[in-house]
Amino acid sequence: MRVLHFCKTYYPDSWGGIEQVIRQICVGTGRLGVSNDVLTLTRDSGPAKLEFEGHTVHRAPLNFEIASNAMSLGAIRKLAHLGRDADVVHYHFPWPFADMAHFLARIDKPSVVTYHSDIVRQKALMKVYTPLKRRFLGSVSAIVATSPNYLASSPVLTRYQEKACVIPIGLDKSIYPRPSAEVKEQWRQRCGERFFLFVGVLRYYKGLHILLDAVANTDYPVVIVGAGPIELELKQHAQRLGLKNVMFVGAVGEEDKVALLELCYALAFPSHLRSEAFGISLLEGAMYGKPMISSEIGTGTTYINIDGDTGLVVPPSDPRAFREAMRTLWDNPQQAAEMGHRAELRYWELFTAEKMAYNYMQLYRELKRTAGVRQIIAPPISP
Repeated sequence: MRVLHFCKTYYPDSWGGIEQVIRQICVGTGRLGVSNDVLTLTRDSGPAKLEFEGHTVHRAPLNFEIASNAMSLGAIRKLAHLGRDADVVHYHFPWPFADMAHFLARIDKPSVVTYHSDIVRQKALMKVYTPLKRRFLGSVSAIVATSPNYLASSPVLTRYQEKACVIPIGLDKSIYPRPSAEVKEQWRQRCGERFFLFVGVLRYYKGLHILLDAVANTDYPVVIVGAGPIELELKQHAQRLGLKNVMFVGAVGEEDKVALLELCYALAFPSHLRSEAFGISLLEGAMYGKPMISSEIGTGTTYINIDGDTGLVVPPSDPRAFREAMRTLWDNPQQAAEMGHRAELRYWELFTAEKMAYNYMQLYRELKRTAGVRQIIAPPISP
């Protein structure tokens, strides 16, 4: 079984959430006998082909971008060439260029789209893009939502219920490094014994301004891990609020990230827009047995974090409610610890990379079995 993934960015160029998902799919299905190739774009002048954790990464030069939509003429040619040898072509939405490339490369193999997120911004361009999007999603064999919450709440996915299924994102804890005692002690000395932790790219939809407003005039320690386009804006906002209890530590390596996940008291995840379709770092918190605070935005965040069970869920864009949730966890250590324990149990039950890989393998087999049929009804997959 050969599967070709087509995605905008991938290792070693970038290390974001979608890249992590594709990596986990490739490594996990590779253990089940799938030969995975990943075709991606790059600004780098490095090798056009390289091996990464048991799969092959093909890189086409990025030529230009329109409204964050990366494009590459060379990628269309490579997609056509690599697609001929693939049993299944696997796309990762949203990326409008991939929709166009699918038709220009004349892909006639069974195809699946992992639907990571609705397009929330760029509403004017959506009027132009919508016909292509509908033609693309209508032409593929199956569409995968990453949570039942997103499948139920996405206005786009409601049009394709007959070919949609749910495969939750999974993580493989065994590939995460074990931090040394020295690294953990360094962070303990720097951050203290109890603190709330945020991990992620500092983007507009992460809602970090809400978190900063929530901790104004409190002494709850908050550690923010990550860098991104609104980093300076957030630091200026923290300065205006006079916050002395918030620490921006920037982007850190994997060992340092795990050390902070192990040391933290709870995960603070204030994302307030549907661009946050799942929440990989939220799931990492559950994986390390931490209680969580998140917002109800109708996406996978509330599939990971169950209100009153694995943590607390508050209305979006509500600093006061977020502050109250922080107070509840802070003042009730036993309750917080029990929530963290249940969060880890839920991870092992629903969100392991092994379960995700098995479900994708079943879907790939069904797609290959029905090759030649223009559309299939994707089998419902229970996590």
